[in-house]
Amino acid sequence: MSNDRMQALLGHISPAVLKGNIHHSVCRWCYNSLSLEELCQVVKHLGFSAVDLVGPEHWPLLKQYGIDSSMCNGAEISLEKGWNNPQYHAKLIENYSAMIPLVAKAGYKNLICFSGNRDGMGEEEGLVNAAKGLQQVAALAERYGVTLVMELLNSKVDHIDYQCDNTQWGVELINSIGSENCKLLYDIYHMQVDEGNICANIQRYHSYIAHYHTAGVPGRHEIDASQELNYPAIMQVIRNTGFTGYVAQEFIPAQPDAIASLKQAIDICDV
Repeated sequence: MSNDRMQALLGHISPAVLKGNIHHSVCRWCYNSLSLEELCQVVKHLGFSAVDLVGPEHWPLLKQYGIDSSMCNGAEISLEKGWNNPQYHAKLIENYSAMIPLVAKAGYKNLICFSGNRDGMGEEEGLVNAAKGLQQVAALAERYGVTLVMELLNSKVDHIDYQCDNTQWGVELINSIGSENCKLLYDIYHMQVDEGNICANIQRYHSYIAHYHTAGVPGRHEIDASQELNYPAIMQVIRNTGFTGYVAQEFIPAQPDAIASLKQAIDICDV
């Protein structure tokens, strides 16, 4: 990033003054208008030190800036083609068996995975299939100290037909796998769209959750007063559970100054 461009992006934005109770991150794809190096410098300027959803080809750059890859990706096929369908198991097992050691070697902890779409499959059938598939890589994840993190996504608005679209299904999946190295990514935006009851579900199921994502509802934009979720209250609930993982901002900036929106979101979530 040139000095002039950095000044234009950040000169009017002061670093966040963080309390140290929440580990903050930001999802890479929400800031594709910036190069990854620019995003790294933004993250450092704002005072936190993690980026979500980055694959191994970009880890050296993150390390150059002292930034954690808080949720690694690159082993999945797609959101639609996931662990609930046995026809994808061979490829997924190959991909995850190769990626898990790379994540561990880089010093990272979390690797994302997806259920896939139902495609006419029943809830129990998809659950059994996903558990059988993930059990075949869970032991490797345990050996390397990597957590496989199944993301909860809404199937009403953004990801029609996605199977892991409610907390209870995700919890039953984790119980069926039977490994401490398989957990959930609780996306607050997605779960508000599909089921609500955010604070109660976090309180009840927090032991199953390894990671959180944020965004405003409706619209998936800023988490400010323009949307319906009370993020300070939600974050206090998360803090009260003793959570020590990351909370990653995954909203799509709607305001002209996307970095100011990110700074505001970090401030809102820093309880």
